[in-house]
Amino acid sequence: MKTDDKNKVLLFMLDLMETGKVFWWKFFDWLAVISWSYLIFVSFLAMIIGAILGLGGFIPLLAFVSIMIKSLAGGKRKAELVATDAVTRADVEALERRVLEAEMATLQAQIEPHFLFNTLALIGQLIETDPHQASIVHHHLIKYLRAALPQIREQGGGKLGQQLELSRAYLNIMQARMQERLTYQIECPAALEHVAFPSMMIQTLVENAIKHGLEPKTDGGHIQIIARQGEREIQVEVSDNGIGFDLHADDGIGLSNIRERLKVLYGLKASLVIEIPETGGAKLTLHIPETNNEHA
Repeated sequence: MKTDDKNKVLLFMLDLMETGKVFWWKFFDWLAVISWSYLIFVSFLAMIIGAILGLGGFIPLLAFVSIMIKSLAGGKRKAELVATDAVTRADVEALERRVLEAEMATLQAQIEPHFLFNTLALIGQLIETDPHQASIVHHHLIKYLRAALPQIREQGGGKLGQQLELSRAYLNIMQARMQERLTYQIECPAALEHVAFPSMMIQTLVENAIKHGLEPKTDGGHIQIIARQGEREIQVEVSDNGIGFDLHADDGIGLSNIRERLKVLYGLKASLVIEIPETGGAKLTLHIPETNNEHA
């Protein structure tokens, strides 16, 4: 036999062995995950078909070998497959979290300059008309940046108290812009101030309330932020008495981002609930599972 022919035969044998190896592991994995009742049913059906086709004892032998393999090694292999699947899911979820937090940081980076420029412009205007008020707004801006910048750099979460301080500084600045058209109230039990909480979510709800609820309203209105301990969860309610919320409209980028982050961070254990109070305005409540706060 020529050398080229020998090489072709060798390559064919290697391909055949590789195909057989792949087939074997697929068969092994199939045995590991199927139930005993299903294996017995398939074996019985295969023996009937084998008898009809005249395959003799091959099918019974194959069924016996399959049962022995599942008995001796099927449990271990199934555990390995389940563990591998769990690790893969965990890796995917971790990747989704990192991507979503990166998107949140990018979105925040796009929003911050607009807010900063407006605030600096306000300070510049107040320096000429009301220097004392300009100093107050400057002080609130420093507090806002001290609260916001670490969260943006870390792309993670913080404590509930930190999130509320960020919103307080923001509302103080907006009060300087809107004057008597904006009032606010923040309530949080001291015991909840050090609880881990996802970054920028409360702030997004506050910005949404001002932009869509109070600014379009001629006489402005009031924003109330209330944090409370629920049953195995932390609830943070942001409500306003603005022009209201259209439940049939799309959430918009900010609220959609919150819903996606909640889904990735907590699955179905967290939610954003939107309500329309009888007195008007809007009430948006974050429900964060207390037991999962380490993901914040």
